[in-house]
Amino acid sequence: MKRYILMFVVALLGLSFSACSLQEDPEDFINDTDFYKDDAQCEKAVNSVYYRLNGLFSYQMQIMTDAHTDLLYYGSSSTVDFAHLMISPAMPGFSATIWQYSYQMVMYANGVLKNLEKAPIKEVSRLRFMSETAIMRAFYYYLLTSTFGDVPFYTEAVDTDEAMNRIAKLPRMSAVDTRSYLINELNDYLVKMKETDDEFVGQSGYETFYRRTSEIKGNRAGAPMAMMLVAKMAMWQAVQDTEHEPTYWYDVALTACNELEAIYGDLGQYSYDDVMFRYKNTPESIFEIQHTYESGGLQYYSNLAAACNPGKKKLTTDENGVKHATWDGVEIDIFDPEMTTWAHMHPTLALCVGLQTDGSDDYRAEVNMAWRYPARTGKEFNSVSTRPWMGEKFWCPNMFSTRDHNNYKVFRYADAVLIMAECYYFKQDYTNSVKYLNMVRNRAKMNNYTFKNDRKLFEEIRNERARELVGEFQRKYDLVRWGIWYEETVAKNDNTKLQQYIRPCHEYMPIPDRQVIYSGGALDNKAYNQYGM
Repeated sequence: MKRYILMFVVALLGLSFSACSLQEDPEDFINDTDFYKDDAQCEKAVNSVYYRLNGLFSYQMQIMTDAHTDLLYYGSSSTVDFAHLMISPAMPGFSATIWQYSYQMVMYANGVLKNLEKAPIKEVSRLRFMSETAIMRAFYYYLLTSTFGDVPFYTEAVDTDEAMNRIAKLPRMSAVDTRSYLINELNDYLVKMKETDDEFVGQSGYETFYRRTSEIKGNRAGAPMAMMLVAKMAMWQAVQDTEHEPTYWYDVALTACNELEAIYGDLGQYSYDDVMFRYKNTPESIFEIQHTYESGGLQYYSNLAAACNPGKKKLTTDENGVKHATWDGVEIDIFDPEMTTWAHMHPTLALCVGLQTDGSDDYRAEVNMAWRYPARTGKEFNSVSTRPWMGEKFWCPNMFSTRDHNNYKVFRYADAVLIMAECYYFKQDYTNSVKYLNMVRNRAKMNNYTFKNDRKLFEEIRNERARELVGEFQRKYDLVRWGIWYEETVAKNDNTKLQQYIRPCHEYMPIPDRQVIYSGGALDNKAYNQYGM
């Protein structure tokens, strides 16, 4: 009966299942109370909350978070509805995937947490597993609230008819209330993790989660991920919570980022070259989407590079039958001649002519964008007189067909440093704001920013987030949080088709009509209804 209930709710949420890379469906044991008998089984259950990350983070996520903004556009010559914001509740595009997969992972996490509470394991192991699961649940809610605004919120396991019926009819809950709950929960876990930190060390198979993610076995979500989520959500709270002064939430964000600073130290010790997606689980990283590809072996890959690698491929075969390829007139030695590209992502003129020009002092300019290969010293591509290709940051070497086996950077320490600059700005501590801003600029070999006035400083913080984090699934969330998404995108995005369809309601993605029907009308799309959608 319990299995039937679980499958019914999955259908209710519009989810589809397929076997994971381990050739097992996590559904088989999430709510199986007889499963959680030892650490190995508990860890297997916790693994399930990472199950949909690969499906969530693809080129379509990059379209939504970066190509629906002032920085990038997706230059498809055919109709790609989502790329051009030809979306509505009836045709939600990739929005449906974000909704479905995120709530599937929330449901898994809730079931895992309930069963971990009763598992016959050591308390130190229980804390490790429960904190990791709660961190990932918070990540999915962060993604949901950033993408859709107010969304249904629940933390209980779906293992009874009563719970199933009630959860299916949950309305939107205030994103402010959702984030407040999650911030408090994460901070509670952080306190517990720090108090028991020494107990993790030396435990068979375990290590402390209170260290850089790259130092955690398997690069799993630990204390840095929790701190980053607290900071990210607190920044939203500062502009949306009317019951607290903004400075309250900026202090919350600063506390989390100060903890990160204690773990990660000086930003200057981390090379910006390591930001390239091909370099996996680098010391600066806080959270990456994990991919691997071996011909005939383990395959866990996505497709973002297929939309970011240079195009205009020309394939030739020499007298020995060896294939050679050029891309837009340039041989790229790290590419397989069999590599395939799709319609391409491109930087907007606002980025490549305004914020990060070719030949500028900004070291990141030719990592983020490709005017030539090799960068800075190589041959210029044939068709980049006014606009470059996407840079090596996003390229995937030795990619066969469209199989991109890079890791995707989602959270990095530089983001936290820029959050500190922003927090201090809003606290009117301009000295510290400039200090943290310059940490990022100096790592990029740019001159120090000199304070002129508060308006110019905030503009520079926004611009620096663009230069530093372009393509890393951040920009739209920043623009929405600042309340300038629609104006900036209309003014600066070069996708003429998007310009035809963009509306202020696209600030948040639509909840699919299918979900509204399943909820019995508890959910709504009022913002879209105002535009006849």
